[in-house]
Amino acid sequence: MGKFKITPIESVKNITKADFIKKYYKPQRPVLIEGLTKDWPAYEKWTLDYIQERAGEQIVPLYNNEPAKDKESVYAPVKELKLYDYIEILKTKPTDLRIFFYDILKSMPELLKDFKYPDIGLKFFKRLPALFFGGGDSKVFMHYDIDLPDSMHFHFHGDKSVTLFSPEQTQYLYKVPFSIHNIDKIDMDNPDFEKYPALQYAEGIQVQMKHGDALYMPSGYWHYIKYLNGGFSMTLRALPRTPKRFLNMLYNVAIMRHFDNITRKFWGQKWLNYKEELAVKKTHKNLEKH
Repeated sequence: MGKFKITPIESVKNITKADFIKKYYKPQRPVLIEGLTKDWPAYEKWTLDYIQERAGEQIVPLYNNEPAKDKESVYAPVKELKLYDYIEILKTKPTDLRIFFYDILKSMPELLKDFKYPDIGLKFFKRLPALFFGGGDSKVFMHYDIDLPDSMHFHFHGDKSVTLFSPEQTQYLYKVPFSIHNIDKIDMDNPDFEKYPALQYAEGIQVQMKHGDALYMPSGYWHYIKYLNGGFSMTLRALPRTPKRFLNMLYNVAIMRHFDNITRKFWGQKWLNYKEELAVKKTHKNLEKH
C-alpha cells in the first residue's frame, strides 16, 4: 500500500472576476474561494435542520459506497427514505448513504432565493442547480463529470475532503473505457502500488472544505470526495468553454453512455471485467512510455 503524491489546493479569501478569469478559468486551475458565499442568505440559513424542516416529507433515493455489479444500473438507489429520516441519520451517526443530484428546481425551488449565481466569469447553466448529501462514512467514487462542465462546488453544514486530479493525470489512473471512472477496486485512500503501479506517478491536489467554501473544478478534472461528517453541497455548472470539450461532452452524453448501458444490459459482469482488463492494459502501456 502507498500514498498518492498530494499537494494542497490553492486557496484565496476573496477574488475579483478579472483575477479569477486570468489566474484560474483560462489556465483551468482549481481554486478554493473562502468568501464567495458570505453575502448569500444560504450562508446563514442552509443547515441540515433547515432542509429537514422544509422538505422532510419528500421521499429521496439513496446510494452507498458499493459499486454497481453485473447488470445493475449505476443509477439504481439502494433504498428510499423520507428526507427527514435520512437527515436524522446524518445528524446522529456516520453512514455511507448519500443523495446524488437533488434537483433544486424540481424538488425545493424555494432554495433559489437563498443564493445567486456568482459574477465570476463562468456562464452558468441555470437549469441544473443540484444538492449532494452525505454522511461520515460516505465516499464518492473517483470520476469526472460526464458533461465536462466547469463547476463551482459550494459546501454547507459539515466538512468534506476533495481530492482532484487533472486530465493530464488520466494516463496513470486506470480509467475504465466507455466510462467516466477508474477501476472501482482501487482504494483511493490506500492505493496498492504493487497491483496498480502506475498510480505512484499520479499527482493530485486536495482540500478540506467547510461551511460556505466554494471550490472551482475545471472541466474534465477527476474528483474523489469523502464526507468527514454529515453535510451537503451545491454544484453550479457551466458549459465547456472550448469546442473540442463541447464535442467530447456531446459524445459522452449522447453516444458513450448509451452504448455502455446497452452493452452492460446484455453482457453484465463479463462486460465490466473486460473493461477492467482493458483499463489495466492501456494504463500499463502508458507506464512503459513513462
